[in-house]
Amino acid sequence: MSNLSNETVLARLQEQFGAAIISSETPYDLLSVEVTADKAHDIIAWLKTDGQLRMSFLTLIGAVHFPNDKGREICINYHVHSLVHNVRLRLRAFLPIEEPNIATITDIYVGADWLERETYDFFGVNFVGHPDLRRILNEDSMDYFPMRKEYHLEDATREDKDDRYFGR
Repeated sequence: MSNLSNETVLARLQEQFGAAIISSETPYDLLSVEVTADKAHDIIAWLKTDGQLRMSFLTLIGAVHFPNDKGREICINYHVHSLVHNVRLRLRAFLPIEEPNIATITDIYVGADWLERETYDFFGVNFVGHPDLRRILNEDSMDYFPMRKEYHLEDATREDKDDRYFGR
């Protein structure tokens, strides 16, 4: 069993990157750290190569769209895991929807290739420097990103639906 705690990981991150660490929380005992988008690549590279933390496994790259958070509409989530210490970490970086650009981490984790393509495909995040950033699951003809909350879930003009039966 490892003695590497969330507090130790956070302290090492703050010591190394200081102002690039914006905030942190630990929902469900998972350390979640918000970082600046311009330093995300450097932080992830350091996490993988740091002799103490050894975050050698990339579990997930995903995104969330927060349409009401002006200038921070797209949130990129990176989940990394230290197999040696059995410790997980979530890094979050926020991007404006007008320019959702962030550096690719395919040079750090080879497996990031398809994860970044999927995130691009559904949210329109441009991973700058990605070797082959194109749609992976949706049709090439789509000119929108389906996971963004930009469309109504239902057609408000429908007459065949009575909201009383749906608890509204």
